Amino acid sequence: MIQKTQGVVLRFVRYGETSIVATIFTRSFGIQAYLVNGVRSERARTKIALFQPLTLVDMVVYHKENASMMRIKEIRCPNPCHSLHTDIRKESICMFLLEVLNRTLKEEAHSEDLYTFVEHAILTLDDQASGFENFHLIFMIKYSRYLGFGLQAASDLVGMGVFRSDEEPLAKALLLAEYDSPLSL
Repeated sequence: MIQKTQGVVLRFVRYGETSIVATIFTRSFGIQAYLVNGVRSERARTKIALFQPLTLVDMVVYHKENASMMRIKEIRCPNPCHSLHTDIRKESICMFLLEVLNRTLKEEAHSEDLYTFVEHAILTLDDQASGFENFHLIFMIKYSRYLGFGLQAASDLVGMGVFRSDEEPLAKALLLAEYDSPLSL
């Protein structure tokens, strides 16, 4: 059945001479593997650049419920991220975020709220010109809530031995921080 969905590219691996298998976290289906034929050939209609990690894509896909690998009919990038892959500091943060997402997102994890959170985080990081050095820390704290063990109070961090009691204001600042808020650690 043909379906429209949005996705975040997590990774891809080469398959054969000209194809790839892309792992994409989709809004509608969670994590899916897609076989993309001919994308690595010189005359490909779909460019390999669309499958760079953390690229936000709109797709029309052939979706079968019990299939392990799907196919993409159409794909495009509605919001190209201009600075994620050109700023080495942002690229480093992206690599960390990708590692966390690849290891924690499960195939059965279909959640539109989680997708919206990840999409918003990517767009926010791309838009920030400065002050994003602690982005990954704030992302992890917010992401932990989606994983089911989110922290509610700074005393949770102090009580677990992560922070000393004199560092409780720092823990509180981290818990309440937004992506663009400056933190002096």
